[in-house]
Amino acid sequence: MSSDEILEELLGKNLYDVWKSLASAIDARWEMEHIWSSGGRNWSYEYKWRRGGRTLCSLFAGKGCLGFMIVFGKDERLKVNEIRGTLSESVCRQYDEAEIYHDGKWVMFRPADESEFGDYIRLLSLKRKPNRKETGNE
Repeated sequence: MSSDEILEELLGKNLYDVWKSLASAIDARWEMEHIWSSGGRNWSYEYKWRRGGRTLCSLFAGKGCLGFMIVFGKDERLKVNEIRGTLSESVCRQYDEAEIYHDGKWVMFRPADESEFGDYIRLLSLKRKPNRKETGNE
């Protein structure tokens, strides 16, 4: 079984399509190292975008469950507050409910479709400017 088949079986067809679409949207804007790992005790797999020793974001896969994590440092949290008015109510709520730890605010989004992808890309752009020219739409 290929890794794509394993992911599709784990997530289900709809969430697998969301995973692929979000990964493509990120890859279209950022050229980064991809790291696969176990997802810890709550997830089966983690797929991380990393460059220069810094993680941009991670996708997590579990049985019928998809997670998308961005960790915001102190300066990045200030930038999020500056663009809050451009973000959906749902993304703001998920951001507000996230825990703040010593190394940042760990926000786990739960994408069920592509409706919040534009917000995710805006948030990721606060962490690191895209280093690829956009070839498609958000």
